[in-house]
Amino acid sequence: MNSHLGGGFAPPPPMASASVHQATSLQQQQQQQQVQLQTPQLQHQQNHGLQPSLTSAMASPQMTNTLAGSLIREVWRTNFEQEMHVLRELVERYNYLSMDSEFPGIVARPIGSFKTTTDYHYQTLRCNVDLLNVIQLAITFADEHGNHPEGLPSTWQFNLRFSLAQEMYSADSIDLFTKSGIDFKKHEEYGIEPQAFAELLISSGLVLDDSVKWVSFHSGYDFGYLVSLMLSTPLPPEEEEFLSLVKIFFPSLFDIKYLLRLTSTKNVKGSLQELADELRITRIGPAHQAGSEALLTNSCFFELRKHLTEAREDSCQGHIWGLGSAGSVM
Repeated sequence: MNSHLGGGFAPPPPMASASVHQATSLQQQQQQQQVQLQTPQLQHQQNHGLQPSLTSAMASPQMTNTLAGSLIREVWRTNFEQEMHVLRELVERYNYLSMDSEFPGIVARPIGSFKTTTDYHYQTLRCNVDLLNVIQLAITFADEHGNHPEGLPSTWQFNLRFSLAQEMYSADSIDLFTKSGIDFKKHEEYGIEPQAFAELLISSGLVLDDSVKWVSFHSGYDFGYLVSLMLSTPLPPEEEEFLSLVKIFFPSLFDIKYLLRLTSTKNVKGSLQELADELRITRIGPAHQAGSEALLTNSCFFELRKHLTEAREDSCQGHIWGLGSAGSVM
């Protein structure tokens, strides 16, 4: 999740789908003494001859852009239905879904008195989700060991319809997204209609199933927008009711921000990028686009999992950082 804070708001002024192939392990023993990029995505590319091996500590922008193109599938209105058909099959085997959404910032703050700090956080989330619309949402697919599908991208980036002439937004956030490469004209002309996205998501097998594990980073807004889309209604006024809805749609979820409390990382208060830097994980694709953020979320989660027992991991399940019982640890 990327929440981009900006002062005030601006007023309204075909790809072919592939079949699902058998997974292959992403673990690759280091063949050279030089430092290799330690990302599961790059290891996958090297294992299958899709990209040359990198022997430097940092990839060039050209190389990361090439990797992003092979790992991230762009989904627009024209190929939306066929890609969702692929994902229905994929989730049966690759049931760890790392997710990120990109939305147009924070444009409003609630006023009045609040019962708790977490109530204030939820009311801020609620009023912004009710006012704004998602720009992008991306999902990275992996199995329980962090393996990605062979012969397919690992990540699907859904580009939703968004009109700068009609939508409310933070000008600072839109400027940031534009610099990251988001084409708002294309979103307006070819973006997926939000209601169409919600309808196919509900029937996809990705939600409403406790065998599917959703992973995000500081995920209140991510799940807020998804719940709002699927219900096609404003979020409920009470935080407790919202969390009950999240549990229905996403019965098994992990918020990396909450998970960090049980690790030795020093990044509990930091951003996803700062966590990736600490874990020496290299970003693939442009920052502030949902596909790159979902890939990075996936890599960080499976790296952190190496240091958790099953019992400690299970204790983090269902907690969203900053909301409910997780709000007391902020």
